[in-house]
Amino acid sequence: MNIFWALVIFSVVVIIHEFGHYLFARRGGIKVNEFSLGMGPRLFSFDAAGTKWSVKLLPIGGSCMMEGEDEASDDEDAFANKSVWTRILTVFGGPLFNFILAFILSIFVIGSIGYDNSKIVSVTKGYPAEQAGLRAGDEITKINGTNINIGREVSSYFVFNPLSGKDVRIEVKRGDEKLNFDVTPQEKEKFYLGFSYNPSGGEAVIEMVTEDGSLKAAGARAGDIITAIDGAEIKSGEELSNYFIANPFDGKEVKLTLKRGDTGNIEEVTLTPKSAGSSYTLGMVSNTAREKTGIGGTLYYALNETKYVVVTTVESLKMMVTGRVKAKDIAGPVGIVNMIGNSYEQSKNEGIMVILLSMASISILISANLGVMNLLPIPALDGGRLVFLIVEAVRGKPIDPDKEGRVHFAGFVLLMVLMAVVLFNDILRIIG
Repeated sequence: MNIFWALVIFSVVVIIHEFGHYLFARRGGIKVNEFSLGMGPRLFSFDAAGTKWSVKLLPIGGSCMMEGEDEASDDEDAFANKSVWTRILTVFGGPLFNFILAFILSIFVIGSIGYDNSKIVSVTKGYPAEQAGLRAGDEITKINGTNINIGREVSSYFVFNPLSGKDVRIEVKRGDEKLNFDVTPQEKEKFYLGFSYNPSGGEAVIEMVTEDGSLKAAGARAGDIITAIDGAEIKSGEELSNYFIANPFDGKEVKLTLKRGDTGNIEEVTLTPKSAGSSYTLGMVSNTAREKTGIGGTLYYALNETKYVVVTTVESLKMMVTGRVKAKDIAGPVGIVNMIGNSYEQSKNEGIMVILLSMASISILISANLGVMNLLPIPALDGGRLVFLIVEAVRGKPIDPDKEGRVHFAGFVLLMVLMAVVLFNDILRIIG
């Protein structure tokens, strides 16, 4: 079933992308020779609306093959013979439809389980947030001038803008009032257990343990589920995240209750967190729980959900460029399939609706990511093609097709090398 859901998600996301190209091509009078579902040898096909519609052997993705897209053609309806703005819209149509798909799926998810508001759940006594005057129940609307609409934007803001000794301006809504607070982060020694998990998923499943971490030394393995910490019950990754924020480690022993992923046995392990040096904290926990809203609210927060994923993708790419995220930390196709599998395993006992919501949430992430990645100005991607078309629009004449073709080919080769590296990292991460 894991492979089934991965194929379904990848295929839908790619087909919607290609369908975006198709619709804008037809709207601009461009001839589409073939629209394929799947890849590889053709199983069967039929002709309709001037296009061959094919189903191919490998159920992965699809393609939209336009006349004169990559070769010279005398046909007046060929891609290259249409106006530059028609071609720009056709190329942009693929990523645009990925964003539309993410928005539609967000409507389904938020309409079903609601959105996460940006209220403060708790403030730690004696820490900067409390000293500045912030209270539980305050709804965060801005951080340092950046608009905050959903709860996850609070944590993601600090991931992409790490705390330092500088004041943080937090604007909140308290009842009918809008209040501003300047909070000075406090430097504290940070301790860690050495593992990763999904803070927004179902059960608190350990996805990976680090070799030098105390959790590894205690015998914990990937796939184990944390069900309690020092007697406090943990039902989800969200509750685990909130526990860590509200109860920062201080180097004292911690007792974890684990449900073994391979046997289902319950075991308790006692371990001492290791020091990771000092870091800054505000001492507050923001909301990640969801609440239902009306039709208007569903549409509004679905838009913000899509924006959140797009912004997170862009900011993550910036972290890659600046070296804050290493190549080994990037998940490729194998890593994504593994993530889909883990999500399915966590939700399969909760019923088909929970499975669909889980798969929809992953599809939002993948579709928005594909939209952003395809708009990067990299040769062989839609973004690279858009760069050449925009240059053509500015200078009033196209760039030599042979030169453009060589650039796209070089970009394609580099992409294949990058995919091979990411695939290798995926495999090492899983078997490690």
